[in-house]
Formats: sequence, structure tokens, C-alpha cells
Amino acid sequence: MADIVSTRPDGKAAIAAALPPLEAGACIAIPTETVYGLAADATNPRAITRIYETKGRPSFNPLICHMADLAMAERHALFDPLSRKLAERFWPGPLTLILPLRADSTIHALATAGLETVGIRVPLGFPGALIAAFGKPLAAPSANTSGRISPTTAAHVFEDLGGKIPLILDGGAAPVGVESTILKVENGVIRLLRPGGLSAEAIEAATGLTVQRPEKAGAIIEAPGMLASHYAPEAAMRLNATHVEPGEALITFAGAAPQGLETAALVLDLSPAGDLAEAAANLFHMMKLADASGARRIAVTAIPENGLGEAINDRLQRAAAPKS
Repeated sequence: MADIVSTRPDGKAAIAAALPPLEAGACIAIPTETVYGLAADATNPRAITRIYETKGRPSFNPLICHMADLAMAERHALFDPLSRKLAERFWPGPLTLILPLRADSTIHALATAGLETVGIRVPLGFPGALIAAFGKPLAAPSANTSGRISPTTAAHVFEDLGGKIPLILDGGAAPVGVESTILKVENGVIRLLRPGGLSAEAIEAATGLTVQRPEKAGAIIEAPGMLASHYAPEAAMRLNATHVEPGEALITFAGAAPQGLETAALVLDLSPAGDLAEAAANLFHMMKLADASGARRIAVTAIPENGLGEAINDRLQRAAAPKS
């Protein structure tokens, strides 16, 4: 079973514990501000294969490569002026940029699923220090079985993958709680490939440009998290619920009380105060609680689409999609 090492108070013990398995080509779980990641050496094909094997992840779904800073990112990807502006404004933070891979990059093709582009992020806090100490990018998709609910605590990781990996670094609950926003700049146009912890409104305010949304989910796999069915619990999900059927678990928002509330097997409120940031941070944990309740189905009331609500609704729609 996996050892669990805290990243607090200063991260030194966690880094010391993490470097030997990373250097040996193993994958370990690390905390980030978005969700916990399953991290391995992005330049080592065996290490990347272990990520795919551990997650049961389809190899056509590329991995985000995490960097210590912008300087490291520049050694692996080509930045157009607008992408650079986005990086300088929002890194470190919950933003992934899809960029052309440099010809001399040491990132292995297994991490990019054979694409000529690479998804790059500079995470906030502890992971940056770990990557700097390791000296190479870490490929780090969410630390869960592929297609399942993403983990936001070390306990979530242990429940799912504790028997498959040697180490889990515990940084507490992830403060953002949903994965990074993924953007791709093409001909001066910002395309949103996956909504996430950085809102489209914040991006538009910083650039003065409109963020272009995809026409539909899962059509072409250009980046992680684009599969139509993803983030899924075992129980079926029903969205925009205005009533509760007997035996359903209910996930609600801002105190919404649909008809039949008293027949619910479990009632969870993402944010009684109607705070979308709080709702995003609670989303995956409450989905796990609802799934563990034994309810035959999970009903979810409507969530506003503005701000982080766009990312929340994206995850819910993918979780509710038919499983392939």
C-alpha cells in the first residue's frame, strides 16, 4: 500500500520522499491547487506507461505536463505572443495551454499521445518546488481510475489507487477543486477546450478578447478531459432536477429545495451561500459521498453557468453522459 507523506510545513520531507520513486520511473500522487495528480517523469516512456496502466487510461488521451516555471515551459514548447501573455498573467495557477512542442523537447511522445502539441501548466505552490527539485517536467493527470471522479484529498487517492502506487503526498484538500482550464490559441483566437478553475470571464478581462467555446464535447481529443463520458460515479446522474424521486441522492446549490426533498436518500449542498468557488471546491467530494451512499441515482439541481459554474456544469454533463 502507498505511503502517505505530508507536504507541510515546508515540503522538504515530501520532496525527499518523492524524488527516489520519480527518478526510478514510478508514478506518485501529488497535491495541486486543482485536484490531486498522478505524477511521473514526462521524459521517461516507462514512467508514462505506468500512468496509463495505473489509471486504465486510453492512450489516445494526452497528458498535461507540469512545469516548475515559465522558463522550464519555454524549453519544451513554442509560445506565440498571446499564449505568452496568458502564461505571464495566470501562471502559476489553474491554466493549461496547448502549445506546439519544440523539436528539441525531451517530453516523450507517449505523454502527448502522438500529437505535435503539448498541454503545459505551471501549478501553484508545492508542485512547482517538487518539479524544480526533480529538474524535469512531470506528466500528471488526475490521480484516479480513468473516467472516474477526480480526487481532491489524499484520502480519495488512497481509496482508489492506494494499492497501485508507492507514495501519496498529502497537501490537504485541493482549494480549487476542479481541473485546470485548457486553452489553445490559434491565429490570435482563444479557444476553450475545457472549462476549469480559471473562468472564461477572467481570461476575457485580461486579454480583451472573447473566448471561443467548442461546439460539442468529446468530438476531437485535443487535450485531457475532452472525452464525452468522464468524471463519472457508479450511480447514474440526472441533471437540472426540479424534483427528487424516492431513493435518489440529491446534490443541490444555494439551498435549492426541489419537490420530494424528503424522499432523498442523502442531501448535499455544494454551497448553501451560493458561492460558485465553494461549489467547485466541493463538487468531486460531494459526488463521491453521493455515490457511496448506495443511492440508485444522483439528482443534481441546476447550477448557474456564469464564472466557475461553466466548469462545474461541464464536469456534471460529462459525469452524466452514457458510459462507453
